[in-house]
Order: sequence, then C-alpha cells, then structure tokens
Amino acid sequence: MTVTALSDPVLGELRQILGDGHVLTGKADRLNRARVPAPFPVHRWAERLPDLVVLPGSTEEVAEVLKLANRLRIPVVPRDGGTGLTDGAVPLRGGILVDVKRINHIKDLDLDNRTCTVGTGINALKLNERLAVHDLIYPDDPASYPCSLVGGRIGTSGWSLIGSRYGHTRDLVLSFDHVLPSGQVIHVGDGIGRKITKSSSGYQLKHLFMGHQGTLGIATEATLKLFPKPEAEFSPFWAFADYADAYRCVGLLARAGVATFAGAVLFDEWKVAYLRRDDEAYIPQPSSVKALVCAALYGYADEVEAGGRRLMRIARDAGARYLGDEISQGDWAARHDRYATPLHGRTKSGQVAPMSWHCEDASINYTNLPPVRLAWHEIADRLRRESDVFDDWGMFAYTNGATGADYLTEIDIGIWEQRLDDRAWAAWVRAKRDLAAVALAHGGSISACHGSCREGEVDLVPRELGGGFEVMLQIKRALDPNNIMNPGKYLLDQAYGAPS
Repeated sequence: MTVTALSDPVLGELRQILGDGHVLTGKADRLNRARVPAPFPVHRWAERLPDLVVLPGSTEEVAEVLKLANRLRIPVVPRDGGTGLTDGAVPLRGGILVDVKRINHIKDLDLDNRTCTVGTGINALKLNERLAVHDLIYPDDPASYPCSLVGGRIGTSGWSLIGSRYGHTRDLVLSFDHVLPSGQVIHVGDGIGRKITKSSSGYQLKHLFMGHQGTLGIATEATLKLFPKPEAEFSPFWAFADYADAYRCVGLLARAGVATFAGAVLFDEWKVAYLRRDDEAYIPQPSSVKALVCAALYGYADEVEAGGRRLMRIARDAGARYLGDEISQGDWAARHDRYATPLHGRTKSGQVAPMSWHCEDASINYTNLPPVRLAWHEIADRLRRESDVFDDWGMFAYTNGATGADYLTEIDIGIWEQRLDDRAWAAWVRAKRDLAAVALAHGGSISACHGSCREGEVDLVPRELGGGFEVMLQIKRALDPNNIMNPGKYLLDQAYGAPS
C-alpha cells in the first residue's frame, strides 16, 4: 500500500532527517523541479508534479530518505541539473523528488594523482573555476555545461563535446558512492580504490550504475579524473558547397590520427538553412554553402599547431573553404550558449512562431550516416505536413571517439509548445518511435547521449537490447523490489508484472 508523501507523519519524519527548511511542499517549488528543456503539452504539465521536494546535504541524509521511502513505498525521483531531454528527472507518479544541489562540496583535490572527489550536486562550470587556479580541468563538456551537475552526468552516462580527446562521463568518473533504493550505501568503481582507473577484480559495477536514469538509486559523491588545462585550442570551421564532400571530409579528419583531436562535427544542408534563416547568432554565409564542418583540438601549443596544420591540409584537399580564425574561434566559444534558449521557427506559410528546441539522437556508424540522414528528414517532413507545431531544424553528426567509427547523430525539431495539443503530441511520439526504428535498422543505438526513456523511443529499447532487456528487469527487481526509484521509466514496470 502506498502512503501519500504529503501525509503529516511522512512530513514529520522527513523534517527530522533534513530540517524544516529542506522539505518543500509549495507548488512553485514542485513545479520548478518537474520541468526539463524537452517540450511537453503545456496543458498537461500538472500531471508531472512531485508531491514534495527534499534537499539533502549528505550521503547519509539521502540514505535516510530512501530508507523511509522504501519502507512506505513512496516513489522517489532524483534530480540534478534537470537539463536532460528524456524526462529522467521528471516524476511520473508524484512522490518525493530528491534535489541534490546542496551536496556540492569539493572533498578532496589530489594534485599528484590528478583527481578530485566532489559531491554530485556540484556544477561543472563552478568546479572548473576552482580547478583553474591549479591549471587543471575536468573535461566533461556537454552542451548544457554551464548548468550541468556531476550527478546528472552519472545518471545519464553523459556525452562530451570534447570526448574524442578526453573521453566521456563513463571514462572521466573513476568511482562514486551510490545509495541503493533500500538506503544501503555502496561504492562502485574499479576495485575498492577511489582513484583507480583499471581493475580486473569482480564485476565492473560502475557502468551498471551509470545511465540508469535514476531507476537504481542516487549517486552522491564521485571521484573524477583531471587533466592539465590545455595550453592551446584550435577549432576550425569549414564551408562546403555539397553535403557529400563535407561527409567525406569529416571522415578523413576523424581518421587522421591527430593526438590532440577532440572531435569533429558535420552540419547538413537542413541545419545550415535553419541557421541562415532563424538563428540570430549565425554568421551569414552565401546560399551556395550547403554544409559545414567543425573540428576541435586541445593540448600543448606545439602539438596543437602541428595537428592543426595536418587537419587544415586534409580539409583543403577535400574541397573545404576555411571560414577564418574569427568566425571559427567565436562560434566554437559559443557552443554552450544555445542550450535551452528560447528560439523561433517558421510555420509552413513562413510565419515566425516561438518554438522550443528538441532533438532526437542516436549512435550511428560513419558508413550509415547518409541513409539515416535522409530517412530522418522524411520523418520530419511528414511531421511538418501534419501540423504547423513542428519545424525541421536540421541534423548534425559528431564523432563519439577519436577514430570516428560512430557518431552522435542528432536531428533538431522546433516545437511550438504552447500549441502542442494531445493530437500533435501523439504525432510526435510516433515520429520519435520511427526515428529510433531507423537507427536500429542501420545497426545503430537509439541514443548516444540523452538516454531513451521518454515515450516513443522507449518502446524500442527491448528490441535494441534483446536478451539484455530481460537482465535489466531482473536487476531492477532485485535491487528495487518495491519499485520506488523513478517508477514508470525505461519500461521497467514490466519487472513487477505490469503490462508493457
């Protein structure tokens, strides 16, 4: 039997654990923590409110909250920065929302081993400001970097814009303390050592507790890998008159073997058209430009200079036109600025409309980028024919690793959220399912970055994972027998006999 999270005895226990000021029941407190950047029908926002919000300040307090919730079978949803795009931090069944932002300390800074141990509520930008005085960086660099928290990166197994040079969240987080649904605290990583990067002892549990979207507990304290602050960076942008030439070029750049290579990205003609039409930050380019390619290099000045010369030569031989130092440096420096920013799109008649940005991402092998691109734009075109709520904002493909074997592939859709009614939402869910199906049909993964637990693409997770999905259900049932952690996500209710 579920006990309402707003009952007086529950509130009393939570206030004893956390203090009166850290148990919030006001509507504004709850509403502000139930939203993510991904669009959702405005008239249905109230369906996704928690019953209350708690602000723990330590691992011990998180553990006590989960013990209480588990005993009374109250749903719990962890929330870090709230910048995710697949509703991992959005309550589907009310309950207690655990906001970890107060757990934001730097517990240990080890300059010799180049690690730091931090509370998972720390902001990535603020952490790097503290590390800068030691000429170090924590190079986990998502688009949401200014407002992203370490705990959210763990919960989503996040993707980094400079991951081809430094790795992604799974590589940069060495270990962390994790509170299980029962309230038990465990430490996961390579072996028992918090600062160890490789162990062959036992199961590799760290990766199990990354990317679970809050369905297996809450990470509270993490040890991170640090790097020297780069002495130089180079971020050239090139223009192409043809997508096919740009596609070939980005493959050559990724396979060039440049040690300082941090990533390369390819913008297709739909993306260039959108930027030219509706992005006020865009640097105007002639209509003959149909595709853009960007690369980024980080390291010591002499090696970045050498690598830069090599990439410039490759791009020139591939037919690229370099856009110049000012545009290249400025556009790369602004790479975080458009995240969750109010934008505008166009209806079919050309009317300007206020639209929210959403994207669907997948992990696609380099050789399959062209057919996936065309299939995805056909789906976006169908959406646009169905409703003026939707606008195709183009696609980009970004290297997942230094060799360019596979790419974070993303299509951006403008959504007129204020007019997103139930009919349009149903069309969007169908489109998301179709986009995911295209990724699987071409040997890819439904998501390289954001996760796949939102309505639409989540329906295909069992198809992607095969027998692995049954293992997921068994793990969920074993670690969370009362289904308190983020219930309703990833189809995991099936672990308890609920229909799919």
